[in-house]
Parts: sequence; structure tokens; C-alpha cells
Amino acid sequence: MKKVILVALVAFCLLPFAQSQSGYIVVDTGQNRCYNNSGEIFCPQPGQLFYGQDAQYQGTQPSYVDNGDGTVTDLNTGLMWQKTPGEKLAWYEAASGAQTFNLAGYRDWRLPSIKELYSLINFNGVTGMSARDGTPYIDTKYFDFEYGDTSAGERHIDAQYWSSTKYVGTVFGGDAAVFGVNFADGRIKGYGLTSPGGQSMRQFVRYVRGNPDYGVNNFIDNGDGTITDLATGLMWMKTDSGKGMNWEDALAWVQQKNEENYLGYNDWRLPDAKELQSIVDYTRSPSTTNSAAIDPIFSITSITDESGEKNYPFFWTSTTHLDGPPDVQGTFAVYIAFGEALGFMEMPPNSGNYQLIDVHGAGAQRSDPKTGDPADWPHGNGPQGDVVRIYNFVRCVRDVSTQPPQTEPLETQPPTSQPPQTEPTSESPMTHLPEHQEQDPGWEEERGEPTLSNLLYLVILALIVIIILLSIVILRKPT
Repeated sequence: MKKVILVALVAFCLLPFAQSQSGYIVVDTGQNRCYNNSGEIFCPQPGQLFYGQDAQYQGTQPSYVDNGDGTVTDLNTGLMWQKTPGEKLAWYEAASGAQTFNLAGYRDWRLPSIKELYSLINFNGVTGMSARDGTPYIDTKYFDFEYGDTSAGERHIDAQYWSSTKYVGTVFGGDAAVFGVNFADGRIKGYGLTSPGGQSMRQFVRYVRGNPDYGVNNFIDNGDGTITDLATGLMWMKTDSGKGMNWEDALAWVQQKNEENYLGYNDWRLPDAKELQSIVDYTRSPSTTNSAAIDPIFSITSITDESGEKNYPFFWTSTTHLDGPPDVQGTFAVYIAFGEALGFMEMPPNSGNYQLIDVHGAGAQRSDPKTGDPADWPHGNGPQGDVVRIYNFVRCVRDVSTQPPQTEPLETQPPTSQPPQTEPTSESPMTHLPEHQEQDPGWEEERGEPTLSNLLYLVILALIVIIILLSIVILRKPT
């Protein structure tokens, strides 16, 4: 009987600890260098321009194990991944193929959700103009990767990976789409299931297994202007900035909030790309739910978009996007589109007739110039004419338990660009509708097990040790 009691006590203590390991850990982007509007710089000190960017906050660092059997385990997320992707597949082939996929003796593989797949992205990647001068946006020490086959007519950046997450709206004027991650150019887009020629769109597949709760949020409205996600351990501003601003001003705006001790806290930061993507609600879109792609527990400002329609903003992250040729690398920063990811498409090609349509879906991750005039980009940027706004919105984040940001330079090499120059603060050129706030005050549905803080982990471990020691004493007592 004493042994039964001992086992029961230990199991009781281990249960909450085991549950805490099945949450939604947002892994760091890996970005370890700082940038201004024109290129790399030494990481700034508090009070200096461009302080508070991605590289100055060390989150949960990536940690993988190659299991030697064709699989890689992510020690942070609890997800096990297929190491080597096979040939490119149509989405329906990828989705159905998981049911019969057998690797390393496991048969419970699945096509990853967009949040699971995005957990692998690493923003030390460089898009480059060819495979030779690019760096993949994934850790190639653990994951096999190949660029697009240029000999077969593909671009080197045609290294998109399917997810299981369908876009609830449509792209390109009515096409069904599924979100995917491009590990060659560092973006999330909603990809059509067919190509312009009518053939099935084919992309890479990397199956996953384990931790079915990954990517499931558990929001709590704290009643003080903040929202806590118990799954990730992140606290968010319930409202947003209410106006657009360039990237430098976004960083400064957050620091101003800290000086104000906004909502009782002085350790807010501009979220990195993975943190901000963690609060996207991929079941929502302007065209299907008449809302932004975010849980209605948050408030979000509506805007009038470039076509004069009601829409929702792009939101800045603290992450620099090393996209394009060498002379522009470091001049763009990542944003998440909580409204439609609009683009100016020339239809038909070379006709001079541009149509503004949702090209990549609400919930896409793209990038904007950090500074400049949107009027200089009348037909957008890139092959799908991504709308360029520059004046994007901000939603601050903080850790429930935080550490101060690093202020020392993370690289010993000298910066390759000139010191940052002060630019005047500028308001967004877009016309704003009255603030549109969508919130269900009675929404209290729990959607995932909470991830406990490190302090709680230590308390649980201490309790386990105490229980085991007491149980040993009990067992040794004579009957």
C-alpha cells in the first residue's frame, strides 16, 4: 500500500509539470544583429534611435536534436519533424499523404498547421538574388533544404512549404488558398491550389508529429487593458496604436510607452515576427467574418484601404527582413497583415491595367520599407505588387516574466552602414475610419493548456523532491 501511495503522489506532482510542457512556446527568431533604416549597425543603447529591436531580446532559443533516423525533434515545442522533404506535391496529395506516411516507425504524422510550420523559421536568413548568395530561413544544420530548380524554369525562391491551414477567404479574385511558409524568402502567403495555367500548385512538404496543442492560444482578458495568452506566456496590449508610423517611430513609440509606465508596466517591446504571428486567428478574415484575423478579445482599429474599402492594418514587428539585392538588405522590416494582404496585380500581364486584390490572405507575413513615402510605390512591391504602406500599426507585448534587453553589441564586426539619421515623425497617409473594436466581453472559452512560468516549474520540481523524500522516509519506517 505504501508503494502505491508513493507512485500516486509522484504522479500527482508530475501531472501539472507534464501538462505545462505541452503548451505553445514561441521560439526566438534567431536574429542576432541590429539594423537601422539602411543596414547593419551596432546594437543601440536605451534612449538611442532604433533601440528595442529583435536582436536585443533573447527569447527561447532554438534547440533541436537530430534523432539519426530521418527525424528531428524540437526540444522547445515538443514537435518531431521529417528531416528531409520529398518531392513537391499538390496540396491534396500532401494532406492525404500524411495518413499513410511512415517514418522511423511512426505512423501518426500530419501536415503541420501554419503556426507549427512557422515555428521553424529563422530570420538570419537572406533571400539573395540566387541560391549562391542566399541563406535559407531554416536551420540547415538539422533540416535538409533545397532551393527551387532553376533548370526546370523555377525561381530559386520557389521553396514554399504547404501547411494544413486553409485561408478562409480567397485570393486573386476568388481562388481557394492554403497558407504556406517560404523558407527561401522568409514569408507566409496564402497560395492558390492551382497555378495561373490551371495546373495543380506543387510545393514541398515537411510532416510533423507530437504536441497537438501547439499553436492553440488561451487568452485571458485581465480587465486592465492587457490580454494574457496563458499558452505562450505573453501579455499584449488589448488596443493598438490607433495610427500608423514608420519602423523607427514604432520602436520609439514603444519606448515612450515604457517611460509612461503604460498600464503599469515599463518593459513593453515591439513583438518579433513569431510573437506577433502567434496571435493571428486564421479562422477569421474581412471577407468571411467581417473582422480582422485576430481574436475578438482584442480591439483593433479599422482603416480605409487603398481602394477606399474598410479593412484592417498591417502591424510592425521588431524583425528586420534581409530581402532583395545586397544594397537594400536591412531596409525592410517584417509585418503581419491582420487585414487582407493586398497587391496590385497587372491583369492581363503587360496590359498596364492594375487591379487591387487580396493576393496573400489575412494572416500573411510580408515586409515593408522601414521608411519612405508609399506614393513612391504606386504599383506595390514584388511580383504580386504587395501594397506598400510603411506607416503600419503597433501592438506592444511583454513577457509575463521578463529579463531586461541586451544593450551590448551582439556582433564584434563593425557595422556596414552609416549611423542612423533622425527622421520626422509622420502620420499614416491612409484615411482612418472611426475606431472599430470587436470584442465579446463574455468570451471565456479555454483553448489550450497553460504554459507555466519558469518560477512555477521550479516550485513544482521542489514539491516533487519533497514528496519523494517524505515518501522514502515513510517507506523506511518499520510497520
